[in-house]
Amino acid sequence: MKRYAYILFFAVFFAACSPAEEKVDIRSLNQEFIGAWNSNDPEKVISYLDDEVQFLQGEVHFMGKTEVANKWVKDTYSTITDLKTNVVSSGVDGEIAYEAGTFSVDVLPTNQDQLRGIGEGNFILLWKKNKEGEWKLSYAQLEGLPVQVKNN
Repeated sequence: MKRYAYILFFAVFFAACSPAEEKVDIRSLNQEFIGAWNSNDPEKVISYLDDEVQFLQGEVHFMGKTEVANKWVKDTYSTITDLKTNVVSSGVDGEIAYEAGTFSVDVLPTNQDQLRGIGEGNFILLWKKNKEGEWKLSYAQLEGLPVQVKNN
């Protein structure tokens, strides 16, 4: 019986000494990503993307870091400003983290005949830890309403 007590003691001791799995602060991670977007820093935004990232918006589906960087980030960052999110749901474990909710963004006119607009909709941002232990954006889905003219 004494032998089992020693085994149990050492099992508990070594389990207690094992490093606890550190969870990511998903709110801070998303705020860094949004901050990079609002600072018009596409290279910083792209640095958060996973190599296998997927982006969905309506019928549009981009896959891979290069395509998402070129067709979403670089083609869009100069046309929007003041991205804000309202988180409705979030979750974190050791390998995956997500936030979902609603977003709003100011849409800038692309020519002189257009007015400034506001875009709103739903979002989900899913992050995964890569092999190096870094958290990268793996999946982004936006479902936007039609852009409305912004009242100044």
